[in-house]
Amino acid sequence: MKIGCPKEVKNNENRVGMTPNAAHAYVQAGHEVFIEKGAGLGSALSDQEYINAGAEILPTAADVWSKAEMIVKVKEPLESEYASMRENQLIYTYFHFAADEKLTRACLDRKIIALAYETVQEGMALPLLKPMSEVAGRMSSLMGAYHVAKTQGGRGILPMGVTGVAPAEVVILGGGVVGANAAHVAAGLGCNVTILDLNLNRLEYLSEIMPANVNALYNDPVTLESKLKTADIVIGAVLIPGAKAPKLVRREHLKMMKPGSVIVDVAIDQGGCFETSHATTHSDPTFVVDDVIHYCVANMPGAYARTSTFALNNATLRYGLTLAGDGVEKACRDSQPLRLGLNMYKGRITYLPVAEAFGMMDIYTPVENVIG
Repeated sequence: MKIGCPKEVKNNENRVGMTPNAAHAYVQAGHEVFIEKGAGLGSALSDQEYINAGAEILPTAADVWSKAEMIVKVKEPLESEYASMRENQLIYTYFHFAADEKLTRACLDRKIIALAYETVQEGMALPLLKPMSEVAGRMSSLMGAYHVAKTQGGRGILPMGVTGVAPAEVVILGGGVVGANAAHVAAGLGCNVTILDLNLNRLEYLSEIMPANVNALYNDPVTLESKLKTADIVIGAVLIPGAKAPKLVRREHLKMMKPGSVIVDVAIDQGGCFETSHATTHSDPTFVVDDVIHYCVANMPGAYARTSTFALNNATLRYGLTLAGDGVEKACRDSQPLRLGLNMYKGRITYLPVAEAFGMMDIYTPVENVIG
């Protein structure tokens, strides 16, 4: 198969969909690999490393898109890339369709095959989302700590406190991979941390593994409001696979919060779990609503691109080799995780939450009906 990896075009997206090691693995498996010139530079990966791995460097993204039967990316295609997508082309990347109707309609119109990292599922685990959830979770506490500084518009709270002065209060909504990683970092900084979740089994597990300065509590409305009132940093870490994130914090809740407190909405790729959130970029990461700072960068791991690129490829490569080797239809027939990852097939939506998000049930077709 001809496999292409263009340079990412999202604001400050320095990750790349394929490392030289991954390119080498595809080449060794008998595939042709095309990399856009300079695609890996943001992750400190040179064109020569790709050449040494057996890949061919092409001068432009258009060259890569036009040659490849399978595109390997990191982020969803942006509007500038829509025209490059070709009918029947397999695109293997994060899509987050349920939060982006324009992208959904563009991919339907282009009749691509969309294999979404974020909905590949093994049991209850999301193996292709997990590495970036780890990065974003750990980053969220760092970003909250940075923006709560007075020089960034925050309350001027040193997260770990000092002798005789209390540390910051950090509240984390959701105890999954993002929430647990956020809690570990916030606790390591010395903050007082509260994780709110609805899953009692998960709360029990978190209570057993977390440091003493982390409390795991059931997330009922009264507890949520009481914690928002005392929080210096609130991290949104709620995920419903493939669907929009629930809006747990409404506009009126901001009135309860301290002026200069910080919200970090890690769920922004899926629409965000704060009513007042909208996606921001690394070049303009925050905005203020009712004196509360909102950090809502939609590609957080792009800031730590090399670490993120290698972590992502460690997870995506084995599935990518299966897709390239067997073809998407056979791969999805033989693999339940990949079947769940197939969101779109040649003009049909094959992932129910996406169809439900935009009232497109008329073009929803179960995966089993399109892969034979």
